[in-house]
Amino acid sequence: MKKVIYLDNAATTRVRPEVVEAMLPYFTEHYGNPSSVYDFSTPCKKAMAHTREVIAGSLGASENEIYFTNGGTEADNWALKAAAEAYASKGKHIITTQIEHHAVLHTGQYLEKLGYEVTYLPVDENGVVSVDALKKAVRPDTILISVMFANNEIGTIEPIREIGEVAKEHGILFHTDAVQAYCHEPINVDELHIDMLSASAHKFNGPKGVGFLYIRKGLKLRSFIHGGAQERKRRAGTENVPGIVGLGKAVELSLASMKENKKKETELRDHLIHRVMTEIPYVRLNGHPSQRLSNNANFSFQFIEGESLLIMLDMAGICGSSGSACTSGSLDPSHVLLAIGLPHEIAHGSLRLTLGEETTMEDIDYTVDQLKRIVERLRSMSPLYEDFVKSREKKENQ
Repeated sequence: MKKVIYLDNAATTRVRPEVVEAMLPYFTEHYGNPSSVYDFSTPCKKAMAHTREVIAGSLGASENEIYFTNGGTEADNWALKAAAEAYASKGKHIITTQIEHHAVLHTGQYLEKLGYEVTYLPVDENGVVSVDALKKAVRPDTILISVMFANNEIGTIEPIREIGEVAKEHGILFHTDAVQAYCHEPINVDELHIDMLSASAHKFNGPKGVGFLYIRKGLKLRSFIHGGAQERKRRAGTENVPGIVGLGKAVELSLASMKENKKKETELRDHLIHRVMTEIPYVRLNGHPSQRLSNNANFSFQFIEGESLLIMLDMAGICGSSGSACTSGSLDPSHVLLAIGLPHEIAHGSLRLTLGEETTMEDIDYTVDQLKRIVERLRSMSPLYEDFVKSREKKENQ
């Protein structure tokens, strides 16, 4: 079996062995329903309480402000839909950005059909939303601001503290999709004035299918999933105890190594960016040059189709993802790349490489070496690139 260099950690991460080990007893030994009253279910209740405590401590929150979900998408849907419903009597205006995850964008579109008005703020060429533009967008009937902590495609970290201050000043709820940032960046909900926060375990070496929504105490948000009385009557359904245990263990491990991992990933990321930008011509770095996640590098290569690039990287044993949505059946490029001003033809030639705790300098150098070879080969087959070179040579000889 060929060696695989996995550089798609923004999509999902490997579950750490310690997390798997922590989860296993809750499949076969402590398998009781935590809602049951008998002693056999006590270990499950205690395990869930421990995870809630760990998450709350990581955010500077209280245990009763943490609600388990099946991941970030559910948490985003819950935050927007429940807030819209609960505060409709105050107003029906919501503010978000053009570069949010589709879990927020599509929810916003759904709410528009129900009579809500959603303002989708633009971003600059680095993917940063303007706080001044946000202030101008605020209206007396604005009930919710939802801005992601860090973008999942280009890695840009948004000015969350300033956005939170605007929301607090105007008495508006502030939700942040922190799926890419949680356990990668330090977050304190009080210091940042965050009222709701979404996260998902599989983005930081935990299991898939489990996450949480932080809801500040006092918010009158109703249930999103109806049925039983689980999660203090706010989220029905038997809890995924093994997943919740894995979530808690992943948070503990990530917090313990976050500072060290950030330092290592930043060095590797900067090395990757430097080599690509200096050794491959006609390439653009997408996202803020410094105000970005430590493990994220996103490039656009002119005269290249992202799908072809991904296929050839895969043949070389490298896993990445494209800024182009063509691999999911759409001919449209990434909405994020269009929002930062890239034309379609350049946005289609984008590549996101996201590092993990196991990534090495050797992995980065091998990846860049292969990338140089692949880009050169693909451009050699491109009529557009051939015409560009001829045109450039003609201008130089004039």
